[in-house]
Amino acid sequence: MNYQETLKWLFNQLPMYQRQGKAAYKANLNNTLKLDKYFDHPHIKFRSIHIAGTNGKGSVSHMLASVLQEAGYKVGLYTSPHLKDFRERIKINGEMISENFVVDFVHEHQKKFQEIKPSFFEMTVAMAFDYFAKQNIDVAVIEVGMGGRLDSTNIIKPELSLITNISLDHTAFLGNSLKKIALEKAGIIKENIPVIIGETQDETEKVFIDKAKEKNAEIYFADQYYKIDYAMLSIDQKQVVNVEKNDEIVYKDINLDLLGNYQMKNLVTVFSAIDSLNKGGFNIDKKYIYSGLKNVTINTGLMGRWQILDNNPTIVCDTAHNLEGIRYIINQINQTPYKDLHIVFGMVDDKNTDNILSILPKQAKYYFTKASIPRALDQKLLKNKAEKYELNGESYENIILALTEAKKNAESNDLIFIGGSTFVVAEVV
Repeated sequence: MNYQETLKWLFNQLPMYQRQGKAAYKANLNNTLKLDKYFDHPHIKFRSIHIAGTNGKGSVSHMLASVLQEAGYKVGLYTSPHLKDFRERIKINGEMISENFVVDFVHEHQKKFQEIKPSFFEMTVAMAFDYFAKQNIDVAVIEVGMGGRLDSTNIIKPELSLITNISLDHTAFLGNSLKKIALEKAGIIKENIPVIIGETQDETEKVFIDKAKEKNAEIYFADQYYKIDYAMLSIDQKQVVNVEKNDEIVYKDINLDLLGNYQMKNLVTVFSAIDSLNKGGFNIDKKYIYSGLKNVTINTGLMGRWQILDNNPTIVCDTAHNLEGIRYIINQINQTPYKDLHIVFGMVDDKNTDNILSILPKQAKYYFTKASIPRALDQKLLKNKAEKYELNGESYENIILALTEAKKNAESNDLIFIGGSTFVVAEVV
């Protein structure tokens, strides 16, 4: 099989949450442990950092990977989902895993996969860990796929665990309250391994403190140490921030090339993580923190985080897809100058659409659409639901048609936002 044939086999033969949703979810680690044994426990051959959370875990993963890379480490990065190419999930120093490795990996181990019948995600985690071990990386930044306790990545024993924040998402799998979701995320807290919580929340704080105590793990709440008051935009399109710790400026004029206002929350998590890593034996000098944060997209290839695609009119996309994430986006839209607002919007069918539709800006013109995956919510159904919340627009059978119409209607000083689902953004970046 060539690369495209290999991907087709993976996508067709193995259940994949990204495309199918609940049918692909495995509520245990049995297959992961079988694969780990079969591949001779590759994850013990490199150091790792484990990152969970509802929002921000992808951004935090890429920021940390960029800083570590600047500091001279050979850095593996495992994230999900991908936007354009499956290989985005598995990178070393920003370079995607080779097509040949993917093809050879599947070809060599196909019989074992057919025997064990792992999910797409379980197989992909095994591939990443095997690749990282064979490439002799120094450290891997590992993003949890969903939840934590039962996620396939949760067999590692990391140097540090991070949980960015908790909000309601994947409630069918993780629970319908912040406390229940926090319990699942807290499942990545390991015996004697420090854990950093990005955001102090009344409903979840005790969950994390209790789990850390049970595991004898040092726990730090990043936002209780670090503070960023404001961000300015530089001429070269970077966010410029001053970072305080215990009411003193410890990082002056940090340049960040990720433009979302919500990255301020993620930054405090990153700074706390760097403190913990340095305390644990890493050598991350301040100059590498500056250069790493300035070059996140160059070093790691991160896409889809308040990404500006074009100007005149301004066209922006973002992968935010749950209630809390969409709130951040609306806040940023409100702080962005424009004459008229156009929103190209699509969702998947297992989200709480009503909660999200109820907070979207009513003054915008909407272009309801759907991504090219089975989980996508029908655009006509989305339009009908949106009308209940006084959101006006038309439906389009695919994203390119919707965006083309938005561009046709928009004037040079308008704003076009594209989002609602990672898979919508994947078709425009």
